[in-house]
Amino acid sequence: MPSPLKLHNTLTRTIEDFEPLEPGHISLYVCGMTVYDHCHVGHARAMVVFDSFVRYVKHRGWKVTFVRNFTDVDDKIIKRANERDEDPLALAQRYIDSFYQDAAGLGLAKPDHEPRVTETMDEIQALIQSLIDRGHAYEAEGSVWFSVETDPGYGKLSHQKIEELRSADEVPGKRAPADFAVWKAVKPGEPAWDSAWGPGRPGWHIECSAMAKAKLGATIDIHGGGLDLVFPHHENEIAQSECGNGCDYARYWMHNGLLTMATGEKMGKSLGNVINVNEALRNFPAETLRLYYLQNQYRSPLPWGDEALPEALGMLSRLYEAREKAEAMGGSEDADQVTTRLGPNAKKVLVLGRSFAERFHEAVDHDFNTALAMGHLFELARAVNRFASHKQAKKKGGPVVKPALAAFDLMRDALGLMAMDTATFHDEVKAKRLAARGIDRAEIDGLIEERGAARQNKDWARADAIRDELTAKKIVVFDLPDGAKWRVNLAPADD
Repeated sequence: MPSPLKLHNTLTRTIEDFEPLEPGHISLYVCGMTVYDHCHVGHARAMVVFDSFVRYVKHRGWKVTFVRNFTDVDDKIIKRANERDEDPLALAQRYIDSFYQDAAGLGLAKPDHEPRVTETMDEIQALIQSLIDRGHAYEAEGSVWFSVETDPGYGKLSHQKIEELRSADEVPGKRAPADFAVWKAVKPGEPAWDSAWGPGRPGWHIECSAMAKAKLGATIDIHGGGLDLVFPHHENEIAQSECGNGCDYARYWMHNGLLTMATGEKMGKSLGNVINVNEALRNFPAETLRLYYLQNQYRSPLPWGDEALPEALGMLSRLYEAREKAEAMGGSEDADQVTTRLGPNAKKVLVLGRSFAERFHEAVDHDFNTALAMGHLFELARAVNRFASHKQAKKKGGPVVKPALAAFDLMRDALGLMAMDTATFHDEVKAKRLAARGIDRAEIDGLIEERGAARQNKDWARADAIRDELTAKKIVVFDLPDGAKWRVNLAPADD
């Protein structure tokens, strides 16, 4: 049996024991992209959080059916296409292709299903007809509206009150301010599909209700998405699905917090404050973003600024540094005996390493608390780095750090972190950070080689001058018995 799991349920606003419909199996639907532009790092938080959640529950023995949709016809898509004199469906496909590039760059695993609105029209229309038949929707002027007052449970997710809802403008045939469109009558220049109510296209909210049902059934275990979707999108999904299907829709609701700017506003395209994923990935390894998102509790707002990714890369580098030092340690004696001789720093590494898996799982099993789990990881990494300074650590410390190395492997399997070998990580950091600073790597390698030759010739003045030149380029040089190695200075202030 899989391990027990507790989740914060937005519906009840409490942390609950997770009980799936089918023992050992999780059905998960997450709202994906409305594809009218490139994916930005705010979107990516939801993508990485739920990718990591799926990885983790699989690691804990759960079977998962994961669905993430594409909204490929929508007001925003049509508006953007009209601005560019482009076919809306062609524009949507172009941004779907862009999303796949970003997803691959971020290291996201593909969901089990990726339904699109344009491929789910029959299911959407069937759900709309069910709403009409059950008295929860009405036709007017070629559109179909959901009647909010017919749903006594409306507002249970967001706690919005019907009487406080106001419509932005008057729409012919709409009976009440809170009512929302499930089918929109065709307008000139818009894509349209035939229906019993005339040509048109779906409203935004009905799409996810139909796609979730088509892939997972009328009732699902977990519905996920960003906190900004609670109202109106998810509230309306619940109303449509439960009124149209006559049963519960999603039993648990998981919502990730939003990226916030220094001003306190969320990151959003309409606000003009976005950083696209492809831009971030040009300058930083993908694991930098994964660590940045997972270091905070997933439900909390996450501050974004110029220092966010440089700081996260520095943290990630310290993890790889700890693993690199641990991997370099040898010795074959009993770990406890070695620890006794090598002192308290060795003992701390051994204790933290041996207890890591239990502490890690306890944290993440409790509402996916990756923030606490990452705290345990950094505590272990600091202990390893401290122990590595012992003069006997490299020769005899191998048995002491063996549990720590297992802990680092656990991060790869459970959350997709520390998935690269150390050399590959350092090479990627060099390539991306040098490129971000406009520095040619060949130039750095040439200076390192020239400095090595100067040292061999005992031309200390030239060697020191080259070191100063490298320091000015924010390159750190380490002189070792078998030659020099170099790293990029990752101090946030450098960027």
